[in-house]
Parts: sequence; structure tokens; C-alpha cells
Amino acid sequence: MKRLLVPLVGAALAASIVVAGCGGSAAPAPTAAPKAAATTAPAAPAATAAPAATKPAAAATTAPAAAKTNFPEGGKAITLIVGSNAGGSSDVGARLLAPGMEKELKVPVNVVNKPGAGWQVGLTELAQSKPDGYTFGMTIMPQTNTIYLDPERKAVFNRKSYQPIGMQVVDPGVIAVASNSKYQTLQDLITDAKANPGKLTASTTGILGDDHLSLLRGEQAMGVKFATVHFTGGAPSIQALLGGHVDVNFNNVGDYMTQVKAGQVRILAILDSQQSKYYPGVKTFKELTGTELLSSSSRGMSVPSATPKEVVDVLAKAFKVGFDNPDHQKKMDDQALSLKYMTPDEMSKFWDEMDSQLPKLMDDARKDPGKQGEEEKKS
Repeated sequence: MKRLLVPLVGAALAASIVVAGCGGSAAPAPTAAPKAAATTAPAAPAATAAPAATKPAAAATTAPAAAKTNFPEGGKAITLIVGSNAGGSSDVGARLLAPGMEKELKVPVNVVNKPGAGWQVGLTELAQSKPDGYTFGMTIMPQTNTIYLDPERKAVFNRKSYQPIGMQVVDPGVIAVASNSKYQTLQDLITDAKANPGKLTASTTGILGDDHLSLLRGEQAMGVKFATVHFTGGAPSIQALLGGHVDVNFNNVGDYMTQVKAGQVRILAILDSQQSKYYPGVKTFKELTGTELLSSSSRGMSVPSATPKEVVDVLAKAFKVGFDNPDHQKKMDDQALSLKYMTPDEMSKFWDEMDSQLPKLMDDARKDPGKQGEEEKKS
């Protein structure tokens, strides 16, 4: 069988993100899906299934013990920035984690959405916030990496701007259509796309994110070309699909549980090395085509890099406590969100290794600009 991907990180990390394509978030300026070059793309290892509510995940891995500090001060709220619209799987994951952190920290943890420019708005605010621990945020990969690795984005932050406090989720990619679509199978989609090159529309969660990259590699693997439209996150890209504005959506497993249960969406393929327990019977891209296409979105939390270590340790401990909370794990499982814990050091290593793998994928992605969806223009 032909294999398009090469593992992005060692099996020891067993989390993942990039792919022979990867999904993403929207770009600051109108662009369209670049045409994938015939090169081998790095891929992340298969995501781990969400642990059962009664068995805290990654129990053998513990967050660092916190040194004595007066952080946080009683009654002083902490802000958790999410750089996408409310309602997407990233936002849901943050909101499910926050209550467990609140119990440990004994202060409010308020989730604030800062969408725009494919996560760049929220990530900029996080990087420029006061490094006192009272602001932390989601650093989602590969979106975070591709923003500062792309000189055209003119990011005011880079890898050194952030200090991780923990990884929460590794969410595999999917290819989906509306339930009333004429495409009953992935082969139906491929056949029609080949007959109508550049005419079928495909939505992603934004340029140079995991979904955009998976679309590019999917085009290469299927021998097709879509007209690509980028949005600011999972929710608006799905709305475009359900509204009949696009033919197909490249997204993640965790974005579709509600729509699948409601009979609104049909998942055509799982972009992972194994089938998803959340969508029984849906085959992987490799099972359907003979070519492996791996994609996932990795979601962790970080603070500005100048945050004092003792404060980082307090937040890392609270993150682990919130992660292990049975209520958090059950609700994440109910949302089809695959949990994968990493310590701050493990997430840092994962992040650095990804930075070394992404530039080639990004070069491919720049070759064929496309357009932005209406939601991005409004943000």
C-alpha cells in the first residue's frame, strides 16, 4: 500500500497532530486550499481513546509539584483564552476542563473566546498578556506553529512566547458530508470530484491548520481538486456544510458527535490509523483507499513564557487535577473528544519536534491560495 505519511513524533508521545494532511483554523486574509505537492508529509501517531470516567487517564504521568506561592489570590479570577468561536470542540474541551481547575485553584476560571485570523487573534492576546498566571490559553497545534512559522502572517509571537502547562486532547480528523448529500461513500465523492475538478467545495476550520493540511494531502491521495473555503473554527465550518453552502467538510472526530446523533451528518472516513469508537463501522481512509492519511488536532494549555516557574507549577498541577476529574473525562468522552495527557516538558518536546516537521507542508500549502468563508470576514 502507498503511504503518504511519516510519523511526526516518536511513539513515546503517542499524541499527534500533523498528517499527510491536517485540519486547521481560518487565515487572516482570503486564501484557498493550496494544491498538494507529491511529497511525503509528516504524520502524527494515532490518538488515544478517551479514558473512562472512572479511570483517570495517564495516571502514571504526574504534573510537577507546586512550590509555595501566594498565587492565586483569593477571589481573583483567571482567564482562559480560546482563539476560536464558541461551540467548536476546542471551546467545549476548555469549558469542560475549567470547573476542575477552579476547584483546585479555589478561584473562578473564565473561558473567553477570541476568534479571528485562524487563532492568531487569541494567541497574540495570550502572548502579550501579563505573565502573572492570571491569563492562560489554549495553544492548539498545528495552528499555533504554522502562524509564527509563516512570515506572511507577521506574528508578534513565536515558540519562545509560550510555556506549556499540559496537553488535553488529540482529536483525529474526519471527512464528512451532510446526511442529505448525494455522496453515500468516500468513493462517490472521489468519483464526482474527478469528473468535476475544482467545482466541489470543501470547508476547513482555517488555513494551515490540521484540517486544511489533511484536505491538501487528501487531494493528493484521491487525485482530485476541491474549491476550498476556510472558516474560523469547527462550528462555522459545520454550519456551512449543514446549510448546503459546501459539499464536504474536513474536520475532527470531536466536532461531529451531536450532528451524527441527530442524523444531520454522514462521516465518510476516519483520518487515523484505526477506526474511531465514536463512529462504529466508519472505516479509515486507508481501509477505503489503500493509502494512509493521518490527521489530528492536538490541544494543550500554555502561559506567557515569562510566567514565574512557581506559578507555572501551580497551574500545571491544577490542569492535571482538572484533567483527571472523572466528570471531565466522562463529559469529554460523551463529546467524542479523545484525551491525551502530557506534562509541560512532554508537551514542549512534542511542540519542538512539530516545528521541525511543518515547513515542508507549509510550502506545499502556499502554492494554491483559495478564499475565506463569510464567518472569517466578520471576525
